[in-house]
Amino acid sequence: MRNDADVMPEPAPPTPLLGFRTLLKKEVMRFTSVLAQTVTAPVIMALLYLLVFSQALGDRPSAYEGVSYTQFLLPGLIMMSVIQNAFANTSSSLIQSKMMGNIVFLMMSPLGAIEWFCAYVLAALFRVTLVLVAMLVVTYPFVHLPLNAPVALIAHFLFAGGSLAVLGLIAAIVAQKFDHIASFTNFFITPLSFLSGVFYSVHSLPPLWNQVSHLNPFFYMIDGFRYGFFGKADVPVWMSLSWSAGFFAVASAVCLVLLHRGYRLRP
Repeated sequence: MRNDADVMPEPAPPTPLLGFRTLLKKEVMRFTSVLAQTVTAPVIMALLYLLVFSQALGDRPSAYEGVSYTQFLLPGLIMMSVIQNAFANTSSSLIQSKMMGNIVFLMMSPLGAIEWFCAYVLAALFRVTLVLVAMLVVTYPFVHLPLNAPVALIAHFLFAGGSLAVLGLIAAIVAQKFDHIASFTNFFITPLSFLSGVFYSVHSLPPLWNQVSHLNPFFYMIDGFRYGFFGKADVPVWMSLSWSAGFFAVASAVCLVLLHRGYRLRP
């Protein structure tokens, strides 16, 4: 007769998406542990831009009838902060893991490329959501923004934050040292975000630069986001949405291929 004490208990079934949830929690805890740098600092920087430009150019005519220049400026500053912080969140996290060598633990885990992708992107979206809410709360007593198209506003926010989070992953995968990330930020992210209509309407530009601006994907993210508040934009909202969604789709496809192949990730 077999003793019940000799019977080995059956192993517990694996928890669904345990690895994904663990990585997501790790990424969220990484930036929430230093909120003064990851959320407070971008809000203060955007407020300084708002203060300086509203004082210097507050009397200039706005691009849209019935919208003051300060109102016009605020959505652009919010989206510029979203773009820069979504990129910084994923790129800094992954490049740190590569440089410190602890990425080997992720490589040894049973996480798939999609789980990596979703965990990093969702964590970045959570961070930029905090930045968005903080900026709206802090500026509410001074700048009142209407809400004309909430669906368009949310869609452009998600596509912009998601696209730049994915772009940050791609940059960190390709980069071999911290200087490469800094170069990508200085020569690509910052110039394109500043030249995307944050501080002005592209209709005020000379014809040549107006056409060049329409090749900048960040322009459509900001213009579509601004449409969500005012119901007015420099280009039709469907065009902004198409560009934003297309950019996200292409960047995501490239990122998933790189993650699946382990490009420059495997030791």
